[in-house]
Amino acid sequence: MNLEQAKARYPGATTFTFGDSAALCTELLALVRSGRKTATCGALREFQEGGETLPELGRRDIALDWAGRPALVIETLDLRQCRFDEVEADFAMAEGESADLPGWQRDHRAYFERNGGWSPDMLLVCERFRLVEDFLGETDV
Repeated sequence: MNLEQAKARYPGATTFTFGDSAALCTELLALVRSGRKTATCGALREFQEGGETLPELGRRDIALDWAGRPALVIETLDLRQCRFDEVEADFAMAEGESADLPGWQRDHRAYFERNGGWSPDMLLVCERFRLVEDFLGETDV
């Protein structure tokens, strides 16, 4: 399915890409497909002043692969903002990327340092989601 078809199938959906490299994007899409990744977060600054569109409860959005092709669709189930140093272990584990909270903190600190800076009190947009459709053929609607 191409992007135009995906947008027609999910009117109102925004598009986004997981991660900041082809390798990380591929890894995160695989984690979503496997069911291990049911949450994600981003720095609040990424959603301000012409940045990314904030997730919305109940909206279905299209995750792209690194080449810009539709990979899967997620539906936002829960949203909250919190400081980096207030992220709890259950949310960190729902991101599916680390074995424990200290690992999540280490990996996400490195990510944010690469992408605009990090501080313990930086605000994050924390999203829980469910996989709706995998354009490789697996559907969970």
